Amino acid sequence: MANTGTKRTFRHREVGLTDDEAVQMYATMLMARRYDERALLLQRAGKINFHISGIGQEAAQVAAAFALDRENDWFLPYYRDYGFVLAVGMTLRELMLSLFAKEEDPNSAGRQMPGHFGCKRLRIVTGSSPVTTQVPHAVGIAYALKLKRQPYVSFVTFGEGSSNQGDFHEGCNFAGVNKLPVIFMCENNQYAISVPISRQVAGRICDRAIGYGFPGVRVDGNDPLEVYKAVKEARERAVAGEGPTLIEAVMYRLSPHSTSDNDLAYRSKEEVEEHRAKDGLPRYRQYLIDCGLWNEELDRSLDANIRQMLDEATEYADKAPYPSPESIMHHVYAGDAEGGW
Repeated sequence: MANTGTKRTFRHREVGLTDDEAVQMYATMLMARRYDERALLLQRAGKINFHISGIGQEAAQVAAAFALDRENDWFLPYYRDYGFVLAVGMTLRELMLSLFAKEEDPNSAGRQMPGHFGCKRLRIVTGSSPVTTQVPHAVGIAYALKLKRQPYVSFVTFGEGSSNQGDFHEGCNFAGVNKLPVIFMCENNQYAISVPISRQVAGRICDRAIGYGFPGVRVDGNDPLEVYKAVKEARERAVAGEGPTLIEAVMYRLSPHSTSDNDLAYRSKEEVEEHRAKDGLPRYRQYLIDCGLWNEELDRSLDANIRQMLDEATEYADKAPYPSPESIMHHVYAGDAEGGW
């Protein structure tokens, strides 16, 4: 991604990003990384009970969000998508409230595991613990968008392990038959908990789209500009009535599956370090520096600002009240005066 000689290659402009947008993508990626690192520290310190990490996957998540209509499209992220939800408008305070299981948490009012996103304000559809259930939901939303003739899409993410579940195949089949405006993005991080990709899938996940009658593409999940281009093109196809796209973003989960996981029981330190050298975050930072849009001083300032925001969000969430017993009935019935829709 580095420039050669005195000639600079502005790849972000070629795919349709402004200089400011390219920098904002990096800022959001770094924010997601620092949040993830803070959450791991909080769990180790006994301040929270559980965290499921997405370190190493931020580049693809943030790039995908920037390629969508963040004011109108519908989002069904999976449990590692901190970069994605931050990019579409969730705040560090809201993520911390979820992490600490507090009543102000917009995802579930402190009643669901961290990483189970849901926010009516941002059109993030509530997810549940069984993997892949968000795929048929995304397809259903896309069907509604088509029936209403609205020029928007639903966007759903999942891991490569989820692509082996029945919900994935049923969702793809229905979307393909009806040419629905839905984008499926598989975040192929090489492991379904402890099971490597070689023991999960024969062939490429993106090629499964062929059987359902729509395109499947594989991209480097560590290259945000490549991911941005693929999602942007998939969205253009969808709103033009050409149907779904399956995107397989190949990346690597640098952190353990969760704070309950001993990842060195099934992979080596050498393997992790090999992939750490391919991490999309520092690669993209270097690209911005090569373009003359970023420098070390700006990076230090951004990092310090994010850490201050994290400190404030952590303190706020730590002191916020837990869900009250009577709040268990909130959001149960439509139109409930106590907080339902």
